[in-house]
Amino acid sequence: MEHLLWYDAPATDWEREALPIGNGRIGAMVFGGIAAERVQFTEKTLWTGGPGHPGYDHGDWREPRLGALEEVRRRIEEEGFLPKATVTELLGQPKTGFGNFQNHGDLIIEFPTLTSSVQDYRRTLDISDALAGVTFEADGVRHHREYFVSHPAGVLVGRLAVDRPGALDCVLRYEPGIDEVTVTTEDAAIVVHGALPDNGLRHAARIQVIAEGGRVTAHQGPGTAYEGRLTVEGADQIVVILAAATDYAAAYPAYRNGIDPSGPVADAVAKAAATAYEDLHAAHVADHSALFDRVVLDLGGSLPDDVPTDRLLAAYGTPDSTPEADRALERLFFDHGRYLLIASSRPGNLLPANLQGVWNASPTPPWSADYHVNINLQMNYWLAEPCALGECAEPLFDFIEALRAPGRVCAREMFGTEGWVVHNETNPFGFTGVHDWPDAFWFPEAAAWLCRHLWEHYMFTMDEDFLRERAYPVMKEASEFWLANLRRDPRDGKLVVNPSFSPEQGEYTAGTAMAQQIVRDLLSMTLTAWRTTMHDEDFRDRLDAAFYEIDKGLRVGSWGQLQEWKEDLDDPENQHRHVSQMYALHPGQDIDGLRDENLVRAARTTLNARGDGGTGWSKAWKVNFWARLRDGDHAHTLLAEQLRGSTLPNLFDTHPPFQIDGNFGAAAGIAEMLLQSHLGEIRILPALPAAWPAGAVTGLRARGAVRVDIAWADGKVTELSLTSDWSQILQIRCQLFDGLMRFRAEAGRTYTWKEEI
Repeated sequence: MEHLLWYDAPATDWEREALPIGNGRIGAMVFGGIAAERVQFTEKTLWTGGPGHPGYDHGDWREPRLGALEEVRRRIEEEGFLPKATVTELLGQPKTGFGNFQNHGDLIIEFPTLTSSVQDYRRTLDISDALAGVTFEADGVRHHREYFVSHPAGVLVGRLAVDRPGALDCVLRYEPGIDEVTVTTEDAAIVVHGALPDNGLRHAARIQVIAEGGRVTAHQGPGTAYEGRLTVEGADQIVVILAAATDYAAAYPAYRNGIDPSGPVADAVAKAAATAYEDLHAAHVADHSALFDRVVLDLGGSLPDDVPTDRLLAAYGTPDSTPEADRALERLFFDHGRYLLIASSRPGNLLPANLQGVWNASPTPPWSADYHVNINLQMNYWLAEPCALGECAEPLFDFIEALRAPGRVCAREMFGTEGWVVHNETNPFGFTGVHDWPDAFWFPEAAAWLCRHLWEHYMFTMDEDFLRERAYPVMKEASEFWLANLRRDPRDGKLVVNPSFSPEQGEYTAGTAMAQQIVRDLLSMTLTAWRTTMHDEDFRDRLDAAFYEIDKGLRVGSWGQLQEWKEDLDDPENQHRHVSQMYALHPGQDIDGLRDENLVRAARTTLNARGDGGTGWSKAWKVNFWARLRDGDHAHTLLAEQLRGSTLPNLFDTHPPFQIDGNFGAAAGIAEMLLQSHLGEIRILPALPAAWPAGAVTGLRARGAVRVDIAWADGKVTELSLTSDWSQILQIRCQLFDGLMRFRAEAGRTYTWKEEI
């Protein structure tokens, strides 16, 4: 019950009510209809755009623009800034063939003998087992449906059963979400194949039905009432197996694997169909639980048995709720974020979780359901390492590496330099260049920000092979780009990013705070990583020189704020959702009270001025900001704001519309409230709010490859356990030690401290 979302009516709205399941590659939304069930599904690589679309150019300039970038730089140096429209005209261009994540379609299961008049209806999602369910009684017959998307088997599985033998009659059909598909039937299966008209991407799906009792009939002939459908008559239960794939490959420049996906899809379905349902179910639950059960959080409350999740959310923080129910919902929201990452990003996936994870029901979803890399994709993965889901970030690492080849072309053709670059948004087809929305088209710092995730994986695992073989080469090449593109600021001689733009704020200038903080962060990480390779000393020397000459992007302005620009231009009345100058606080690490209390005060001033409003992802980022400032009560205020104002009844985050980064960012923020390790010491309960006076958490991870378990009561730690994966000196800041405690931990040994009574 503690990990259960449940509702007492079928879903009628995809975004707000349907329940998500997924295996990282296939996503589905279960509606739980009575007379007609709808299971809408996606395959993560089913995208329009890219190669095959006429005129696709990766966002690179379609014709040479000799001197355009240099003109922008020179004019900014001379005039101080350039209007957005001017820079967009000089450097931007409309998108061509960017594409959209696609809705594959719906599996519709109709029950001709059922009406909507039923008893004891319940629709559920058990996030601990990754099982969606529907139960109800109609005409004296108990109906039970269960759905999951298996990562081990690579298929979606559904079982529909009744408790009266022979009482299950239904019709199954596929309703396309894409154009120009061929739908046939054969051997109790619906077979779907085609190629997207936009780009020729081949795709296939297969839906197999296995009946226990009764019979399954495949209808093929044109003009028949059930053309392309399967009918089931007199069954005790049926098992439905669905697989889908495309011929996409994450390889520049063709992005195709040359394999007809119909074969792999048929093989996956055949293998699953030859496996007992109980075995498919057990393998799926074991696979999911092995990840989900790593972290267990208890905030001291329990979910009420008699209140559906939508009403629990509606009552949150009001007199209609209780503190216990509110705490239980907060824990469920944390666990739900972990569940969504497991369901939308698994090792072996060709793509990471996008703006909607792996779920979409539209041919033109908001922002294409793409990969915004000026915060959103990064936020998707903030929770991975601290919540012990590091392998779920592997698709992100693969995606970053795949951006290097097109990113080199963009760096060479647009900037005339070596290195690799990507701007503010990208797609599965290596779009690393620009578009023409003035508020967000130019953001070459994105590659540097993505590199932080490679570095964080190393810091949380201390895997030197990963650092040497995967992370460092990517970081080095991104740093090469900036060594060639930093400009000497005539105002003070510091190295700055020019042109630079603070996302969706102001005009184009040199040395905006976020740009400087991100690039300096990259140089710092790469310098530290260099020490594991100890070769190419010339590169090290250039990197070292740039690190000490670059503008830090950290200034306190006239009203005590952290400046967003190098010049003091901040408006104290501005409450925009972007607070980009706070990168150095989180996910960076240059603002901390133990380093510079003045910067901490400036960060507080800025956050207070910007307010606690914003979109879902913005509130989630602010949870992390206030956690880093060690203000647990304010962090909790933002978490409450997100639950009250930016969370849908199915617990999806809403921008609006639905955007999954807020789910992931909030879960990361809760972990950050309980444990921090970004400055070489492990901080226990650094931002515990008064609303969580007692609780426990097990399985969180700290940098240095350390497992951390904590129990607390009356706002104080009562028990602490640490287990390091390798022998090292650890520094622990915890109230149990009255400050900082330093000791040598042996690999694999668990150390436990308890409050003295």
